[in-house]
Amino acid sequence: MIVYDRLWKTMQSKGISQYKLIKDYQVSQGQLDRLRKNANVNSHTLNQLCKILQCRLEDIAEYIED
Repeated sequence: MIVYDRLWKTMQSKGISQYKLIKDYQVSQGQLDRLRKNANVNSHTLNQLCKILQCRLEDIAEYIED
């Protein structure tokens, strides 16, 4: 299972809020909801977040065995 707990920590350390993602970077509320619920998101969204946050994938996502 992929979880996005690291995303929120990375956002905090970079000083980027969910509001800023929506307003300045046009990340949809629906995508943020899916990330909060650890639901399926596409690779485009993950790529976009890495670009915005200037980080690596492992800074926002982690695979955890069930």
